[in-house]
Amino acid sequence: MQLKIGVYNIAWMRDLFDSDGSPKTTGKEGDRSKHLAQIIQAIDPDFLGIVEGPNTLVNGTKTASAQLEAWTQEFIPDKVFKGVHGFPSPGQQELCAIYKPDKVQAVFTPETAEDKRFDQPFLMDTTDRLIKEQYKHYRPPLELSLLDTQNRFLTRIIIAHTKSKGIFDKVDFARYEKLSQRDRLRLFAECAHIRQRCDEYLEKNHPVIVMGDINDGFELDFYENRFSKSAVEILLGDLWKPEWILKPVLPKPNLNAHGWTPNSSRFTDKITKDQFNVLIDHILVSRQIQVVEGKVWNPYLEKSDTVIQAIRSQLLDVSDHFPIVSTLNFP
Repeated sequence: MQLKIGVYNIAWMRDLFDSDGSPKTTGKEGDRSKHLAQIIQAIDPDFLGIVEGPNTLVNGTKTASAQLEAWTQEFIPDKVFKGVHGFPSPGQQELCAIYKPDKVQAVFTPETAEDKRFDQPFLMDTTDRLIKEQYKHYRPPLELSLLDTQNRFLTRIIIAHTKSKGIFDKVDFARYEKLSQRDRLRLFAECAHIRQRCDEYLEKNHPVIVMGDINDGFELDFYENRFSKSAVEILLGDLWKPEWILKPVLPKPNLNAHGWTPNSSRFTDKITKDQFNVLIDHILVSRQIQVVEGKVWNPYLEKSDTVIQAIRSQLLDVSDHFPIVSTLNFP
């Protein structure tokens, strides 16, 4: 079975909704929604993971999935999408997804054992000192089971938005160093926790997809060399279990004068103030799944792609991230 699977950090999608959860249809937010709808229509995904989606309230009176369904009915009326969400985060910017119910079903199937839940604190040794420290996902990763319309299991999907390495406080250089190391260790812990879940799925011979804004890329930066690992490499898996290693849908990025290529976003360096291209949004799949095609919908890179160029201004307007889109074959 072949499906088009994507992930998109939509950047504060909650701003596209009124306080009652209904989509805003006028003004700046209405225009942004129209642009987003044009992007989704161009991608035409069977399943689209969403990072920074609309808010879910703990009391259930407002949910990301209900808002997504209302939004698609308003702005993409000629297509039918269903929404799905998981554990609410303590703050905002939820993890969620939309999918075509005539192609697949996406079901929230979290691990519920007390020592394994993604919405509970967990212990992890991030420094290889045989000392476990307590961490907690600020946004609990979204665990889904993807089924076909006949209820046949296709794959597990984990959507994540892991800890940013950015330092946004006003600090001196000494504290900048300290916070930078702290944030990397938390990022490592979150990714190691997700990888543990992948191993549990793979041990049962379940295909796995990990997607989202991982806030890290391939190769080691200066700080990660201190720890001899990067968050993405933690997610990819253990070389001693090659059959369990996840593979990216994108080619290995190359470093040039402007940063990494391909890139899904860019940031301004805190010290040099230079703009730097980064690949921090990822789709990683297990070996049971065949990657037919994978692409960043980046109009600066895909200059010969007429579909992407036709929505160039929309891609630049909607978010500071570009979507990752892949075509996958499932056994």
